[in-house]
Amino acid sequence: MRAVWYERQGLAQEVLQYGEMPTPVPARGEVRVRLLASAVNPADVNRRAGRLHAMDFPRIIPNSDGAGVIDAVGDGVSVARIGTRVWVYFAQRGRAFGTAAEYVCLPEELASELPAQMSAEQGACLGIPCVTAYCALFDSEPIKGRTVLVTGGAGAVGHYAIQLAKWGGARVIATVSSSAKAEHALDAGADVVIDYTQASAGDQLQQAAVDGVQRIVDVDVAANSQLVLGAAHDNAVWVSYAIGSQATAALPMASIIRKNLRLQGLYLSGLQASRRREAQQGIARWLQQVQHARHAVDSVFSLPQTGLAHQAVEAKAKVGTVVIRCDQE
Repeated sequence: MRAVWYERQGLAQEVLQYGEMPTPVPARGEVRVRLLASAVNPADVNRRAGRLHAMDFPRIIPNSDGAGVIDAVGDGVSVARIGTRVWVYFAQRGRAFGTAAEYVCLPEELASELPAQMSAEQGACLGIPCVTAYCALFDSEPIKGRTVLVTGGAGAVGHYAIQLAKWGGARVIATVSSSAKAEHALDAGADVVIDYTQASAGDQLQQAAVDGVQRIVDVDVAANSQLVLGAAHDNAVWVSYAIGSQATAALPMASIIRKNLRLQGLYLSGLQASRRREAQQGIARWLQQVQHARHAVDSVFSLPQTGLAHQAVEAKAKVGTVVIRCDQE
């Protein structure tokens, strides 16, 4: 098969290689997916660059999310799954070979059926961002009738969090950093969008949430703490799923304690598999019930252009998901 890989960490243009590799064979409990699309997430470029991640295998095919068609199954998997269109995630989590290739083998449970109305590019967008958004929103604390704040509402996770929160019956306030990103968040269904770069952002947020926000889906605790704490309702749930540039910054703990906030980190690799399966099942219900769900594709590259796709993510100018067509040279 054709694939892209790296054998040392570093700049995309220096370490990514394109060529032929043996086509994988599914082991017991696995499916093999003929990939049509692969998504590039920030975590994928961080792993390749060596930011907060070690080189866990001698050779790594990057990217964990994608979409395609199951074309072979291992022992213990029903042959009825062959021919099923699927979206996949976590391909390069605990395994060396991800989705920047023509084929990938992974545990059956990581491949969910892709609705007929969705393209492969759209399916590749789901993956880790949508699973993260679902897990950040839905737990024992209901969101129906509550106000949810989504910081970074134009990001991949934020875009899905807005849609899922609306599906769950919440009122949604989103923060963004530009007018173009504001339109993106409004298109996803946000009730109120605030440009956090404005000096009046805190006042706008408090006016939009007079009674406070009950749940926060946050892209960067350190950077957003002042804004969040100014609007958080007592006993609010504050879920953070990413690490910004201030990874070791101190937090205003007095305010967090006095408001009885529940500050929770969310790292999918550390969640129980059963929790992630719940998310996949919930996403399936959402896709079935909401026929016009938004799946934002920022740009599309061919497989040999994987390095350019990684650079596009690192440039931090994208609005949506950067996708690679695995069947294009």
